[in-house]
Amino acid sequence: MRKTFAIAALAGSMALAGLALSPAAAQASITTSAHTGTSWGKFFSGDDKAYTFGKTWESHGKVFTKWYGVDKVGGEKGWVWFEVYQGGHWKRFNKSWDGEVVGAWSGKGVKKVYTFTCWAGKFDNCGKKYRIY
Repeated sequence: MRKTFAIAALAGSMALAGLALSPAAAQASITTSAHTGTSWGKFFSGDDKAYTFGKTWESHGKVFTKWYGVDKVGGEKGWVWFEVYQGGHWKRFNKSWDGEVVGAWSGKGVKKVYTFTCWAGKFDNCGKKYRIY
């Protein structure tokens, strides 16, 4: 009799565990975490006159980045740089702004992303480089 109750209890707990790991439950947790992402910044230029911040996340095999740039002084441009390891090689691109700006980019097959901020020129007064993905 005890063996029967033990087997029934074990079967019931296994059924509940299987229910908790159903595909719908697993998909819900994947969807939720995929859109959470990582917030990053404020990453300042070397002279603290501009900074960037943003959020990076992955969804359906694609990496998305939304960033914000702030030039605190004016008169010169701020520059944000992104270094992206994608498709087996590094890509580097930038965007300049004067004042405040919002930008975004995305790409498939991205493995690593670094960013840094410069002010008054593409390569002038650059701050530290940070890994954001």
